[in-house]
Amino acid sequence: MTWNKFLEQWGNAAETSLGFFWMALWAFILGYALSSLIQVFVTKQNMQNTMGGANAKSLLFGSFFGFISSSCSFSALATTKSLFKKGASFVASMAFLLASTNLVIELGIVISIFLGWRFVVGEYIGGILLILIVWLLVGIFNPKSIISKARKKLGESKKEEKDKTPVSEKIQQMENWVKVGKQYGMEWKMVWKDVTIGFTIAGIISAFVPDAFFETLFINTGDGQTEFGFLTLLEHAVIGPFAAFMTFIGSMGNIPLAALLFGKGVSFAGVMAFIFSDLVVFPVLRINAKYYGWKMSLLILALLFTALIVTAFVLHYGFDLLGILPDLSQVNITEQDFFKLNYTFFMNIGFLLISGVLIYLGFFSKKKDIMHMKEMAPKSKWLEKILKYLALLSYCWLLIGILIKII
Repeated sequence: MTWNKFLEQWGNAAETSLGFFWMALWAFILGYALSSLIQVFVTKQNMQNTMGGANAKSLLFGSFFGFISSSCSFSALATTKSLFKKGASFVASMAFLLASTNLVIELGIVISIFLGWRFVVGEYIGGILLILIVWLLVGIFNPKSIISKARKKLGESKKEEKDKTPVSEKIQQMENWVKVGKQYGMEWKMVWKDVTIGFTIAGIISAFVPDAFFETLFINTGDGQTEFGFLTLLEHAVIGPFAAFMTFIGSMGNIPLAALLFGKGVSFAGVMAFIFSDLVVFPVLRINAKYYGWKMSLLILALLFTALIVTAFVLHYGFDLLGILPDLSQVNITEQDFFKLNYTFFMNIGFLLISGVLIYLGFFSKKKDIMHMKEMAPKSKWLEKILKYLALLSYCWLLIGILIKII
């Protein structure tokens, strides 16, 4: 590769990364704004009382509370631990965890932008299937001793004061809107590194990585989605989580990568397995081990990995049977004019104004000193430092790339 060719591809990579982010910006703002509103105004008291059994009712409540508590993986892990510690059953806790990271509004919107409605349907149906399969596996293997030891390791939970203020009154209180603004800022603080790195990598892969690499990594990539045999689908569904495991990037940052994988001929099953893999990455494994011990952490990993493989297969064959399996012609994000004057431009401008209002309320209004704390899982300090420096390096890469593109 000549130097001029390298510089040209560098500029294209930076433009693609920024274009991807511009496509998804309004969806990020909408999703995190809704998440912040729900977490401040919707009470979660008595959750543990409705999630105490391993029956269908507890599973349903766990899934519902997870849906309305949609958040990043680290927040979901901390809330799941608290619920389990306060008496929620293991299966209901897992239902909450899976729902709060897969059945989320912002993720569905971003998936629709990059991959289309079929993948959104796959995401939500798949999220439900993951919960049901984990419930079934726990019932079959019945790991009572491991669960009991994990609960003992957590110890006794402290009693908390119940907030009996109705939502209608909460909405009228200015301090709660300040909390919404602070929560919105926290949502971005939790994901900015993952999103930055994920979108930068997506641009680099789009510009620099040849199709031959994906044909080697994912065997028998094809032009259509009905050509794959069982063993090929199995390989794709296993390699998908492995690729996610190696990237350390959260689900929101992984969506443009998922779109690129699909565009390179990876099967629907492989791409869905990749998207579902945010809870089987190494940081999550380590956090669960810190909470519950390594036996419980590995049990959770085995349950989730098995569930996502089965779910990926069910979705692929189910969509194929219904004739709605997506094909490559429906996903072509690399040949778009990202910055033209269309609905995305006006949506972004509108939601940037909303973002400005929320940031002002949380950090610059007269009541900005109101405290708002949210429990988070303990992150690895060295990993966070690595991600921080990689994010800063990504900004340098993008800035130089855009200057190259302009010149």
